[in-house]
Formats: sequence, C-alpha cells, structure tokens
Amino acid sequence: MTTIPKITLNKEVVADNLVMSFASDKELKSLKLSLAETEYIKACIKRERRLIEINRFDRFLFLIHNEKPATDYASLEAFRKHGSTIYNTCKTNKIDSLGVSIANADLAYALGEGLIFSSYQFLKYKSDKKKSEFQLKSVSFTGAIGKDALKKLAILGEATFMAREWVNEPNSYLTATVFAKLVEKACSGAGCEVKVFDKKEIVKMNMGGLLAVNQGSIDPPTFTQIEWKPAKARNKKPIVLVGKGVVYDTGGLSLKPTPHSMDYMKSDMAGAAAVAATMYAIAQLKADVHVVGLIPSTDNRPGGNAYAPGDVVNMMNGMTVEVLNTDAEGRMILADALHYGNRFKPELVINTATLTGAALRAIGTYGIVGMGTADKRVFDQMKDTGEKVYERIVEFPFWSEYDDEIKSEIADLKNLGSDLGGAITAGKFLAHFTDAPFIHLDIAGPSYLHKGVNYKTTGGTGVGVRLFTEFILNY
Repeated sequence: MTTIPKITLNKEVVADNLVMSFASDKELKSLKLSLAETEYIKACIKRERRLIEINRFDRFLFLIHNEKPATDYASLEAFRKHGSTIYNTCKTNKIDSLGVSIANADLAYALGEGLIFSSYQFLKYKSDKKKSEFQLKSVSFTGAIGKDALKKLAILGEATFMAREWVNEPNSYLTATVFAKLVEKACSGAGCEVKVFDKKEIVKMNMGGLLAVNQGSIDPPTFTQIEWKPAKARNKKPIVLVGKGVVYDTGGLSLKPTPHSMDYMKSDMAGAAAVAATMYAIAQLKADVHVVGLIPSTDNRPGGNAYAPGDVVNMMNGMTVEVLNTDAEGRMILADALHYGNRFKPELVINTATLTGAALRAIGTYGIVGMGTADKRVFDQMKDTGEKVYERIVEFPFWSEYDDEIKSEIADLKNLGSDLGGAITAGKFLAHFTDAPFIHLDIAGPSYLHKGVNYKTTGGTGVGVRLFTEFILNY
C-alpha cells in the first residue's frame, strides 16, 4: 500500500520548495520577492488566478492569493484543491519534499489533505512499478497548525489509503475471508477488539439474509465485529456503524445487464471499507466515544444453489422477505447486521453502503444520499460534518408512504420496491431491522471514480472515513 508522506512540524521553514499564502499587497511585499516575480504575481491576480507557481529552476515557490481568509466549507475545499494541484506539479517535476507555511491552521490542514490524499497510488499489480511510481516523501509545516492536527492528518491519511486499497483490490484476491483477515489485522493492531464469525457461526446465528446471498458462491461468508470501547467513553450507549461488504457483485441470478455495469463491482464493499478504516482511525486517535463496527461480507454469484427471484428468506430477526431481485442483495446482508446490532442497545446506528443505482442517478458522484429516523439535531450534525470534509449529504424524505412500496403479498417484506424512489425504499427496508435511531447513507455515487477528480484519485475514494471520524470525534 502507498505510504503517506512523512509529516513534520517545525518552527522555521526547512524545505527548499515552499507553499505560502498572502492576502494583501503588504503581505506580498513581506515575502521579499524579486521585482519580476512581484509583477508576475500581480498580473496573475488581475486574471483571478488564486494559485501561482514560480519556478526558480532549483526550487519551486507556490503562492496562494487568499484575499479574504476564511474557513467556510468552500474555502477549505479550495485549499484541498490547491493541495492537489501542487502535488501534481511536484509529481511532474519530481519534487519529493515540500514546506507549508500558512498562517491559518484550518486552511493549512485542508491544503495538507489535498497533498496527502492526492499522493495515493494503487500499483500492486504493475509489473514495473518504477515506471509509474512517484513518492512525495515529506511535508513540513510551519505556522499556527499544531501537533495534534498533524497527527490527525497523518492517521486519516493512513485510514483513507487503507479504505482505498481494499476497494481497489480485485475479488481474485479479496474474498470475504481475506477481507475479514485484513480488517482484523488493521483494527486489532490499532487497539480495537475484533471478532470474525465464520460460516458455521453465521448459520448458528440464523443470519438468513447473509446466507441467502452467499448460496451462489463457492467462497464462505464472514461477519466481522469491531469494537472500540475506551475506559471513559462520553456515551453510555455505543454508536454502531454498519457497512456493506459485498466483495464482488454479479447481481446473482438477476445478472447485471452489461459488462460495464459489472466491471467495477469489486467496489461493492466500499461501505465496509469505510467502517473498518474509521474504526482504525478512531482507535489510533484514542477517541473517547464507544463505537461498534459491523461488517457482513460475501460475494454475490449466480452459481450453485444461488437464491432466486421468488424465494422467501427467513431473516435473523424472524421476519420473512420475498426476493424479487437478487441484485438487491446489499439490503439482505445489512438487515441481519442491523438486527445483530440491537444487542448493543445503541443510541445511534449509521449504515453505509453502495446500495442503489437510484442514489447515483439522483445526485451523481458529487455527494451522498442520506435518510433515516435519527432526530434532526443528530442528522444536522452529520450533514454539517459532511460539508466540513466535503463529503456532502443530501437528505431524502423518509415518509411512511414509501413503506407501502415494500409490502409483500406472501411475506412480511419484499426486497424491492417499484422503479420510483429506489434509494428511499432500500433505506425503508433496512429501517425494519434496527430498533435504534438510524441514519442510512448511500455512497453508490462517490465511492468509486472511473477518473480521479482533484485529490479523489481514480478507483476507490475512501469516502466516509473522514466523515465518520469527524462526526464521532465531535459527537
């Protein structure tokens, strides 16, 4: 896995290649630039260029004109994008060390995010890695940013890279069993208590949804429980995170219609990757919040004794589900995990999944579709956190009328509504299986990009890791 650059805090500038910001002519003069450089910068400002690169041949100077320094969500995102642009210049010019001297701590942190997250590469299967590989080795910060912020930046960089790596791994390597082992190694190493349940234990627990989806596969399912319980937790009842872990999805017998709708379905466990990487991050950060992560995992194949449209499945909570489409498998495995989570008597359940094409079609790759039963205060905090980290959430309605869409004539529920409001009816299905206040986040859009955008690299993006970590730290 790509390692993040070494991040250091220094009293003085220690790097030849430097990033600085300025807001006024007075600040520009204080930088002691040559007359030619100053004139060039002023010309760039007139053309409304905010990031200005000066190539001094033996080193680079990157200047950000920040006329009205602010830490609103748009400003933070602008600095992340600046960080990404600067990284690309570093890559082109083989600059492996960089200094950042920005007075505003929040903006410096955001720029660091852009630099760090842009540096991820998935090169495991390249036969000649040196042809592609470039490593930004170190980033040194000066200014108002503190050690705790840089520690958090480093840990979230590691966690995001971890989630991206898992999502990018092909199913030829990343079976449910291998995924569970990787999660166990990472999270137990960070200080979490991890239990991995095998197929025999899953059968004993009557996880009918998970077992049904697994029937068409030759590889066994797993169910992973990750717990972070600090001695002095602020919450008496835990937060439970649930992530969809379908390591590969063919659609089952309801086979996906075209090769292009299946060729990146290795990413159908992005929700599980986000949950596991979040657990790793909060443990490394010693968060004083009790959190449990749950990951049901399998592939969804059309082989063997694959479950079929028309089947009725007995779920872990005793409800029966009529299967109308085997490609609506994510909700089947998540339902059992949500019911399992009731034993912790959580004060909040957050479910995340690449669940529906309807969510992707509704808002594209630009945000997360959210809904649920949690009260407005909690949901608003989640949305505010999404704005802060720029993993934005669009709240969909959760009206009772949508429940009618999933009523079955022959069972308690059916696993598919009509062709309208598909993201919402999927969330409604899940709500039947948890007793706690519930937030469902459908990350089908932003979890995997066929072409990278700024600091969100091609392939798995790691969406959800920063969102959940920030939400938990400030809960």
